[in-house]
Amino acid sequence: MATDSNNKLHKAMKNKNDEFYTQLADIENELRHYREYFKDKVVFCNCDDPRVSNFFHYFSYNFEYLGLKKLITTCYKNQNMNLFSQNKNERAIYLEYTGVKGNNKIPDMNEIGIKALNGDGDFRSEECIELLKQADIVVTNPPFSLFREYVSQLIDYDKKFIIVGAKTAIGYKEIFKLIKENKIWLGYTPKLKTFRVPDDYEGNLMVIENGVKYVKNVGNVGWFTNLDVKYRHNDLILYKKYNEKEYPKYDNYDAIEVSRTSDIPLDYDGIMGVPITFLEKYNPNQFEIIRFRKGNDNKDLSINGKYLFSRILIRRKK
Repeated sequence: MATDSNNKLHKAMKNKNDEFYTQLADIENELRHYREYFKDKVVFCNCDDPRVSNFFHYFSYNFEYLGLKKLITTCYKNQNMNLFSQNKNERAIYLEYTGVKGNNKIPDMNEIGIKALNGDGDFRSEECIELLKQADIVVTNPPFSLFREYVSQLIDYDKKFIIVGAKTAIGYKEIFKLIKENKIWLGYTPKLKTFRVPDDYEGNLMVIENGVKYVKNVGNVGWFTNLDVKYRHNDLILYKKYNEKEYPKYDNYDAIEVSRTSDIPLDYDGIMGVPITFLEKYNPNQFEIIRFRKGNDNKDLSINGKYLFSRILIRRKK
């Protein structure tokens, strides 16, 4: 069941159909961990129609609580209230919000500065890059099909970020290099629970609520960030001891197979292959990441001729 919806999302990435919209509950669940980072900061949501985006909703309604300095949101071509507008407008808008002016404590249109962009609102455009330069932290759900390019831009402009991405991006050589170099890592929430999807979407995990389509419990989509997270300072508690029978070696790389993160042996100092879920508990002071997935023959890691699902090769530091 989950695989079907994961495949749907992967296909959408390849077809550049990126209209999977993050729900408020998932945003709240992740961003509650970062409150200390937002005080006196400019937040930029540069892949969101600001009038219907749940990211804009979250930050505008929590503007004073978080102590924000400014909120800026832009989106690609979209000027309509329809969430799935097909991006038919050639010009876009951006919004600037600096907090509630009245006593109602609720943002209204009189307090939100609506400004026209000269272009289509693409995050790569010069005017959107100028807005990016103003930002301290970028928070959004960028297009899955442009994830590599999107992250590269954030790194080039030295921006802090909390963004949604498909877990398959871990395997992109550009993204894995950043993970290996401790320039990007996973957020707190292993997976997002719900996405709103277009009316023509079909899948086993799709449900309809009040006439709106959603997919739920999609396992391969989560959060990526370069803001410090607490789990990266907690040592993974190891309790198992190494033995040759339980930890076979790969055919094409001098390393042992560890099928579960909880089974990492406490007394093995060589290289180990672990599941991608290891990154949810990865402490860079405890482990070193060596490489991703491939053996010395540049083929997937294998045992007795059987290729395994993607593995991350690691080694203990302590």
